[in-house]
Amino acid sequence: MTPTAGEVAGEAATLARVPEVADRVRLARRLAAPAPGWTAEADVVVVGSGIAGLTAALRLRQSVDRVLLVTKSALESGSTLWAQGGIAAALDPEDSPEAHLQDTLVAGGGLCDEEAVRVLVTEGPARVRELAALGARFDLDERGEIALTREGGHHADRIVHAGGDATGAEISRALASALEAVAADPGVEVIEHALVLDLLTAPDPDGGPDAVCGVSLHVIGQGTRDGVGAALGRAVVLATGGIGQVFRSSTNPPQATGDGLAAALRAGAVVSDIEFVQFHPTVLWLGSGVRGQLILVSEAVRGEGALLLDVNGERFMPAVHPMAELAPRDVVAHAIVHRMAETGADHVFLDIRHRDADFLSARFPTIAARLLEHGIDLTTDLVPVAPAQHYHSGGVVTDTLGRTSLPGLYAVGEAACTGVHGANRLASNSLLEGLVFAVRAAEDIAARLEAGDLPRRTPVPRRGDPALVPAPARYRIQQLASDGPGVIRSAARLAASARRLAAIPTDADRSATVLASPQVAEWETTNIHQVATLLTAIATVREESRGGHFREDFPAADDAWRLHVDAYLDADGALHLRGRPV
Repeated sequence: MTPTAGEVAGEAATLARVPEVADRVRLARRLAAPAPGWTAEADVVVVGSGIAGLTAALRLRQSVDRVLLVTKSALESGSTLWAQGGIAAALDPEDSPEAHLQDTLVAGGGLCDEEAVRVLVTEGPARVRELAALGARFDLDERGEIALTREGGHHADRIVHAGGDATGAEISRALASALEAVAADPGVEVIEHALVLDLLTAPDPDGGPDAVCGVSLHVIGQGTRDGVGAALGRAVVLATGGIGQVFRSSTNPPQATGDGLAAALRAGAVVSDIEFVQFHPTVLWLGSGVRGQLILVSEAVRGEGALLLDVNGERFMPAVHPMAELAPRDVVAHAIVHRMAETGADHVFLDIRHRDADFLSARFPTIAARLLEHGIDLTTDLVPVAPAQHYHSGGVVTDTLGRTSLPGLYAVGEAACTGVHGANRLASNSLLEGLVFAVRAAEDIAARLEAGDLPRRTPVPRRGDPALVPAPARYRIQQLASDGPGVIRSAARLAASARRLAAIPTDADRSATVLASPQVAEWETTNIHQVATLLTAIATVREESRGGHFREDFPAADDAWRLHVDAYLDADGALHLRGRPV
């Protein structure tokens, strides 16, 4: 449909005002850290050991001589491990990639990149079957075929699961086992317990964007090398997961401190859709003082018939959305928050007591066991739940081959912004995205290495003062992120968070009064601070509600804001925003 003159003018006005907000925000372009004391070299450095990182490393090794995989903890400890619900793919003969595409576009709130979504849903079924061939033991139906179920936002049964509700753990096991099978190969090196500090860059002599040529990293305790070192490569793949620990409470593991996003931003990469944070509607509520990684009660539970009740026992979702409890996650999360406000409660209830107890125990063994640890029986009790941060739809901007705005840098999985998720991720599309685009990135890198398009470069230190935020500030930052760019946002709350984030000292390494030195807790806290600052600035700019971004002062979607907000740091660390039409 051709836009009207008024619509064109409205969009132009929106695009024009996007950059004005962030000129006041400056972030350091490197962390305070000792100079690297050792160096490792490979053709490609892969950072992260979730589904995206492991898939990229395995596919790269098929055609690349030397691959170095860096992981922050143990090999099988990425965010993939915690995925309960499953992986979405149109495997049923009565389903189709086109139907999967339409459901994804609807959930994405008008901001999906349709080309990227088409890649996802078209190539997804083959990638899932490859996982099964690799040894992933997916649940089967009575015919011996891969069993399929349904989750919120899907109009067909297309969710593949394993161990009932332990899909991520099974996928991680299969991929890590395959990687270990080739680990004896001298062409593969795995460095565990390593925190990546910064991307190493080399300036373009022709004035283009800096090229990424490795990472600086600190091996934590149990790693195979000591202290800070440098891993050099002709390409770097970021598969570092999300930003969960930026918030007071999250379903993400403790290592999800936004390291990859912050490092890419400091290196000058373009990031986008940062404001679209998915808060999972049904996370076990254990009291207002609980923080850290919380217990997720999978959307698959609602897929099997669970109902949402308020504290008065009243079901409320049918009046909110035609799909009721199976509405997209942002709709359900916002509905829960509003119902909590109406009833003066800090939680609602999930009720699946009407389903057969034996079925529930077999379908959700992990969830049932975790709930029993807190005295809750899924088969007989109401389960208290409330929204908590779960997934980040934004990240480092990539094309459909995983290439970012910086030569030599690729991003895959939750760390990337492929355009697949738009304003809100469709349930169980995350594992599929990690699979599909990790394979594409690996194949593109291999082809470019063979063609000589990714030369080896020598890193050059970036200018400017480094940043180091004291670790004791971490809880305060998380509180500010939860209060400002949390589930429900407003100009006043965002402004208060921005002001208080700016007041937090970022020069602990040079301060005579703050007791802190470059070490893991301070580096993670610095990343959390930078991501929270970035998120708050962009959430302030978007004056509408869409997907994972809800502004109570702008509660409706605005067609003038049907665009991406890109962000990047210039050479002096000033944050710049720009609008990019879908």
